[in-house]
Amino acid sequence: MTQGLSQTSQATAADYSRITTNDFLGPVEILVKIEDENVFTEGPAAAPDGSLLFTNVPVSKILKWDPCAKQLTVFRDKSNEANGLFFAQDGSLLACEGGTARVTRTDAKTGEVEIIAESYQGKRLAKPNDLCMDNRGRIYFSSRSGVDDPEGENAKAVYRIDLDGSLHQILAWPEVHMPNGIVISPDNKKLYLIEAHPDADHHRDIRVYDLNMDGSVSNGRVLIDFYPGRSGDGMCIDADGNLYVAAGLHRTRNTSETLDTKPGIHVVSPEGKLLAYRETPEDTITNCTFGGDDMKTLYVTCGSLLLSIPTQIAGKR
Repeated sequence: MTQGLSQTSQATAADYSRITTNDFLGPVEILVKIEDENVFTEGPAAAPDGSLLFTNVPVSKILKWDPCAKQLTVFRDKSNEANGLFFAQDGSLLACEGGTARVTRTDAKTGEVEIIAESYQGKRLAKPNDLCMDNRGRIYFSSRSGVDDPEGENAKAVYRIDLDGSLHQILAWPEVHMPNGIVISPDNKKLYLIEAHPDADHHRDIRVYDLNMDGSVSNGRVLIDFYPGRSGDGMCIDADGNLYVAAGLHRTRNTSETLDTKPGIHVVSPEGKLLAYRETPEDTITNCTFGGDDMKTLYVTCGSLLLSIPTQIAGKR
């Protein structure tokens, strides 16, 4: 399952009895329930103006939540099944568009959408899923379609887009099985990657890699293992380097995933220790991000709901 990588910790039901949740997380608040013909929320990203964007993947919409007006609107329709979102330092919006298997950048001033990645070595990408940036402005994204790779596309992988626009594959199958959430540590020295394969005897963990000056990664190891439960999906990171991970299930879903991983937000230390856990109300919890003026509001996409949880530690800016 871990292919010989070192394993520092393991998320099991026993871990939940030794945590101090109130030191990290406040109560869960339901902000809004999304009503549409089909709902599967994902990809929250805090905008520079204080609003929050997130995606409803199956209907190709990017939604906007105004926390002051407590109002939900459609920011963009026909988003090509956009999933993960990320705001760059210049205010531009990066998006993983699963329907067109590409990564795009929307200019903050003009609204113009630019394709920044759609193929590698002459083959189309597997569906881009989640993305982040390092402090040099390089973009990292996970890319995976279903359990099986469709003919004519690249294998499941993690890529880096350099400042000159060049695309580099830095991890790929079989080293990684189902790459999902991805973040970089506050000191820019570590890259964290969620592995979330639903099949038995595959990776369901968070892996940590040394992030080298040239943007390559090395010294991969398992930080925390969720197997046999449902692994994490998306995650974010606070200013102290703790991970906030959306993981677990209320009910099984015709996969080999068990209910050993409780459904909700898991706070994991840089050493792989489960520090805190807050249950969320419905399946399927998918992702989270920090927002608010003080970066102490954790926004969570969870099934048909957008949630918020106050935090004691501010998110990484």
